Amino acid sequence: MRILVLGGTVFLSRAVAQAALAHGHDVTCAARGVSGTVPDGASLVRWDRAEAVPSELAGRQFDAVVDVSRIPSHVRKAVAAFPDAHWTFVSTVNVYADTATVGSTPATLALLEPIETDDDPASGPETYGAMKVACETLVRAGTSQALVIRPGLIVGPGDPSGRFAYWPARFAEAARDGLPVLVPEPLDAPVQLVDVRDLAEWIVTAAEAGTTGDFDAVCPPVPRSELLAQVADGAGADPELVPVAPEVLAEHEVVPWSGPRSIPFWAADLVGSGFMAHDVTPSLQAGLMIRPFAETARDTLAWLRATPDAEVTGLTREEEQEVLAAVRH
Repeated sequence: MRILVLGGTVFLSRAVAQAALAHGHDVTCAARGVSGTVPDGASLVRWDRAEAVPSELAGRQFDAVVDVSRIPSHVRKAVAAFPDAHWTFVSTVNVYADTATVGSTPATLALLEPIETDDDPASGPETYGAMKVACETLVRAGTSQALVIRPGLIVGPGDPSGRFAYWPARFAEAARDGLPVLVPEPLDAPVQLVDVRDLAEWIVTAAEAGTTGDFDAVCPPVPRSELLAQVADGAGADPELVPVAPEVLAEHEVVPWSGPRSIPFWAADLVGSGFMAHDVTPSLQAGLMIRPFAETARDTLAWLRATPDAEVTGLTREEEQEVLAAVRH
């Protein structure tokens, strides 16, 4: 197959290009080329998507296109240029208006109202989700072969967010210093995520199969305690875990999700209880495969150690121990 990856230099889009090459496909990546390199074997066409489709792409025929954009005008331009291809649009679970209902699927959840203009994509998750809704609509309207995939948190080697990486890095620190690890309550709360390599592999195999429709892309819900146990195993650690209630964390200015003084991948009350409790049976039936997260943790830790400039968000080890000392008094 001739596959066009819109991107191909960073994290997911690069992993898609790598997976497509591994399947023996002819891969072209269209990107500005300033954020990274394309995988060996892929062709790069430089394209700032604020500009017109470059002459190197205009008029070319592709069997499949993969797009991860969140900018409606970028998607509109691209789908108009390649309407006959199988289109995979990587959206997000942030498109859903309902984060409270447990066990939902794309067929049962309402979407946010779309934002069709190129508003600032950094203005918040709802704006981001609403812009993705608009992009989804453009893809469906522009081609008869549309596959919309809605991931939650994408994790694994190369993750620029540093959110999941916090945990294998923290457990590795605990294995060295013997100190406990702070974890947020409740430990039985469900979490969902997907390894970037599993997502990329599914995108490629779904394009090969001509799969269409809307699907979530996360693992089945697992209790946080089980995920942490897998991460600890992947990091070669078995530390004492100290659960701390959310209200106590707030008293000590510990915040959820990401950023300084955060506990990454802990949503707290940012969203409803259904946000990480989707029913992904349709996705598994459509070919999504989930590897053990001990493997994801092990490989993420290896990537961190081999990448000096990789960032990890969240509480520092010193801040974490200060909070633990205070709450144990």
